Amino acid sequence: MILQPEALTEFAAAIIEAAGSQRAEALEVARHLVEANLKGHDSHGVGMIPTYTTNVTTGRLHPNKHAEKISEMGSIAVFDGGMGYGQVIAREATEWAIAKTQETGLAMFAIRNTHHVARVGAYGEQAAAAGFVSIHFVNVLIAPGRTAPFGGTTGRFGTDPICITFPGNLGGGKKDAPPVVLDFATSRVAAGKLRVAMNEDKQMQPGVLIDAEGHDATDPNVFYKKNGAMLPFGEHKGSGLALVCELMAGVLTGGGVMQGNMTNHGVKNGMFTIMLDPAKFGDTGWMSNEMQTLLDWVKSSKPRPGVEEVLVAGEPERKSRDKRLKTGIPVDTTTWGELVAAAKAAGVPAAKIPTEA
Repeated sequence: MILQPEALTEFAAAIIEAAGSQRAEALEVARHLVEANLKGHDSHGVGMIPTYTTNVTTGRLHPNKHAEKISEMGSIAVFDGGMGYGQVIAREATEWAIAKTQETGLAMFAIRNTHHVARVGAYGEQAAAAGFVSIHFVNVLIAPGRTAPFGGTTGRFGTDPICITFPGNLGGGKKDAPPVVLDFATSRVAAGKLRVAMNEDKQMQPGVLIDAEGHDATDPNVFYKKNGAMLPFGEHKGSGLALVCELMAGVLTGGGVMQGNMTNHGVKNGMFTIMLDPAKFGDTGWMSNEMQTLLDWVKSSKPRPGVEEVLVAGEPERKSRDKRLKTGIPVDTTTWGELVAAAKAAGVPAAKIPTEA
């Protein structure tokens, strides 16, 4: 299936609304997911909806919740998500941080007890659009653990992503310069990329997976059906960053960490965010020009054989978005079948289910 963004958004929103969300929430979640598809991250796109609707049915995801401020002291706040949609909770907390950073130059917040926040880069982009630098640590509480620690054979971490963004045009420099958006899982790949590969009957590259005995594997079914685990990226470095994500987003937020005999929350995230105003540190015109000088220098490196172009963080997503806005968003057959099944189970009228595209 190849769908235009508007049609896919409307279908996604129809499923989410039928599963219990108010129209505004359904549209917000759908737009977030479709934006992930546009940017090439199908792992965080509409393929998540069947998991969401299942978690609503089982009481692990509570529609129509908002970020509840537990405490606020100066530039620091703690929010509880009540296991509502993470796309709503994290966006609302980020809005608080933007307002606080505009006021004081710095904000920090913790979110606990929220369902899947999905593509963390969305909140970094939200901050960058306001002209602010942001750093986000996220932990993923999902049973059983998905990522083995360095040297281990069984999952002990979630995919535990980190996102750091730096705004593009701070004043002077290139007009409308895009931000740098570094957004990655501390596992070798996001778990959703394994789901996409499994649905498309594809193998993973070596170095991503191990089986239950710790041997290398490339079949994503090993992960989902045979108690395998993902490996951290960069060996001990990714494993160490995953540990830090658990400490920052699980311990510091009060949301909890991975552990044995963990309650099955479906997907539960904690997020710790730092946001700051570059203008508080010096001349933003100089910063903007110096940033562009750096990016140009990095991209001037001669590509390795087989590499078309040296890219910096955020560029692959922008290129994918430009392409898919023109050609449409591909949805593999298995994922499409799961979406249609979720729509029917939620009670979406047949007329709202696309049949061909």
